[in-house]
Amino acid sequence: MTDIRESDLPGIGRKFQLHARGGDKLVVVVHDDGRRELYHFDPDDPDETVSTVTLDDDEARMMAGIIGGMSYRPKSLETMEVALDALVVEWFKIEAGAGSVGQTIGGLNVRKQTGATIIAVAEKNHTHCINPGPEYRLNAESTLVVAGERKQLKALKELLQQGSL
Repeated sequence: MTDIRESDLPGIGRKFQLHARGGDKLVVVVHDDGRRELYHFDPDDPDETVSTVTLDDDEARMMAGIIGGMSYRPKSLETMEVALDALVVEWFKIEAGAGSVGQTIGGLNVRKQTGATIIAVAEKNHTHCINPGPEYRLNAESTLVVAGERKQLKALKELLQQGSL
């Protein structure tokens, strides 16, 4: 498991420090005004900064989408999961022939049936929809970004596969 440490920076924001599996150290400072500062450290001298990048809030969110796989998703990753205490954010691909293909989010009654939320949909043609509404029609090979507790996501996967619970 990757080691990420958080600490408050009073009057500034919050600091996140990551020691990557490959040996790199990265520090991200999220300022209260929305700016993000990224610091990459020399693997041979963990106190020596190799590079620094400053992003405003919009730039940081765009980069988060790219890094998180919203703009381009490597073909080798079928599913991905991020856990935040009881909340899990997961990427789930709708297979051809699934019962939900051609149905709308509202028609499936996703939130009431499962308790999970569809945060975004990335289509095979590289288009995407953030926060799709109930009228959004699901397609084969779409990748959904979903959030909920594990049992809710399990129910959502079953609903998407079967087309009903």
